[in-house]
Amino acid sequence: MSKVIITAAVSGSNPTRAMNPAVPYTPAEIADAVVESCEAGAAVAHIHVRDPETGAPSHRLDLFAEVVERVRARCNVVLNLTTSGLHLSGDDVTEQRLAPITLRPELASLDIGSVNFSTATFHNPPAFGEVAARRMWEQGVKPEIEVFDLGHIEQARDLIEKGFFAAPPYFQLCMGIRWGIPATPANLLAMYHSLPEGVPWSVLGVGKAQLPMITMGLLLGGHVRVGFEDNLYLRKGVPARSNAELVEMAVDLVRILHREVATPDEARDLLNLHS
Repeated sequence: MSKVIITAAVSGSNPTRAMNPAVPYTPAEIADAVVESCEAGAAVAHIHVRDPETGAPSHRLDLFAEVVERVRARCNVVLNLTTSGLHLSGDDVTEQRLAPITLRPELASLDIGSVNFSTATFHNPPAFGEVAARRMWEQGVKPEIEVFDLGHIEQARDLIEKGFFAAPPYFQLCMGIRWGIPATPANLLAMYHSLPEGVPWSVLGVGKAQLPMITMGLLLGGHVRVGFEDNLYLRKGVPARSNAELVEMAVDLVRILHREVATPDEARDLLNLHS
């Protein structure tokens, strides 16, 4: 099995300090969380930005740019900027969503397929997938293909067959997001067996599903994602003190299962980020 890429999703757009006071809001706090997570063993950092004063979800390009600049000055982590924009509105939502890729991160999330979340519809029409994939190709950014259900993998396979993604395509299996695919062992196996043969993939689990999903992902030969975007607790009733603490938990689990943790440069090799 390959070495394990650990991704730290350090802030997301939904967690608040009312839920856990360690949630980072400002670009400086987000950058600190990324650097600490990298030092703990994360090879990739998945970045959302927040309004620095209120903590509300934001997609301001200047905030992304500040995080990127601060992180790149301090560590070698692979940066993965979000293009989700669930909270965005207006006539130019696609352009707003894709603005972060102009900063030329090595990775950017590309959400394939629409899904109902608990309070909103995450709208990802087929045209968005094609536009986003083409724009990322033009900017030299590798998509991290985020999928929330089995049908999304089938849509992604169609785009792969049409030549929209450079080899190897990289998948993030998002488990347990209400009302995406439930985080069960049977469902993760179904997602795994639906992937194109031999592609690198990672798995995340939301809330209490984080530990069982990443454990099963490691056993299946996958990579893993942890961090405050997905889960705020180290264990039941014990809030995590930092994103780095969750990364340390993942590192320990990787070693318990007799696998090795990838460095950022090894992650670049595994995902072909040098081309």
